[in-house]
Amino acid sequence: MLTTLIFLAVLLLITLGVAAYETYGERKVAAFMQDRIGPDRAGPFGLLQPIADGTKMFMKEDFVPANAIRWLYFLGPAIAMSTALLTGVVIPWGGTVTVGDFTMNLQAADPEIGILYVFAMVSIGVYGIMLGGWASNNKFALYGAIRASSQMISYELAMGLSIVALVLHTGTLSMGGIVAQQLDGVWNIVYQPFGFLLFITCAFAECNRAPFDLPECETELVGGYHTEFSSMKLGFYLFAEYVNMFISSAVMSTLYFGGYDIPFLAQTGDTSVLTVALGTLALFLKIGFFIFLFMWIRWTLPRFRYDQLMDLGWRKLIPLAILNLLITGLIAQRHALLALF
Repeated sequence: MLTTLIFLAVLLLITLGVAAYETYGERKVAAFMQDRIGPDRAGPFGLLQPIADGTKMFMKEDFVPANAIRWLYFLGPAIAMSTALLTGVVIPWGGTVTVGDFTMNLQAADPEIGILYVFAMVSIGVYGIMLGGWASNNKFALYGAIRASSQMISYELAMGLSIVALVLHTGTLSMGGIVAQQLDGVWNIVYQPFGFLLFITCAFAECNRAPFDLPECETELVGGYHTEFSSMKLGFYLFAEYVNMFISSAVMSTLYFGGYDIPFLAQTGDTSVLTVALGTLALFLKIGFFIFLFMWIRWTLPRFRYDQLMDLGWRKLIPLAILNLLITGLIAQRHALLALF
């Protein structure tokens, strides 16, 4: 129990640290693509910029609109941030460490319905955005909240169907079980390349990242659902987006790219600290690649119109996800028949 609590505390600190430096990485990637320098004043190479930004958010005036529904106004960012952080507890961040008689699994919890838990947290996160936008009593915030909720519901359907196809292939909903099946070096991206493309497209929409950032859409809605928020309540909303980006990258790495698996290393059966640390490092390198992809896409593609966004979700991605599910089902049935005979 004590080791689990310590692991959760370390995981929380790592998640917050990664999310903080994602803001630094975002600005550096944007600067590189726009032929600028980016943050370079706070510390060497601007490495202390996230700390400066966090300090600024804490020190800003905590303004509450006069006509806001106060308890919902405060509850919105709390839900958004909490659900973003809770998602990471079912992700296997590494293998099992064995030192003498001490054994520790680098996964806080491995329920049989791990994937469903992730989807549940993502779905509850929508309420944080919706409540915050509605409780602000501002038309732009309400429009942004409506956009966010309808967008997330639309793209969760295609994402869920892509995951159903993956579960049909793996036969388990456990995140640890899915990684364990990939430890022989054959990652699920080989069996589900089309499902992965569907999943990553929906992940961009779920995280409200460009070109799917319609809930914020500064050119139309001022700032969208968090227009009336300031200080750390605004910081929670902004920070939750980067936490979600980190967790989404971890989920994609786990489901489709072997998680902490390093090809040919898992077969050795070594559970020493060095081997497990290398596996965790490999997972974070995969996560880093996907985070960079999130940023690259943001500064490359223009924002969709809202009708294009909904058309893509309902009329393109959902039929394609159903087709991928049917093909996966036919292949699974064929393998089952061959196993019988």
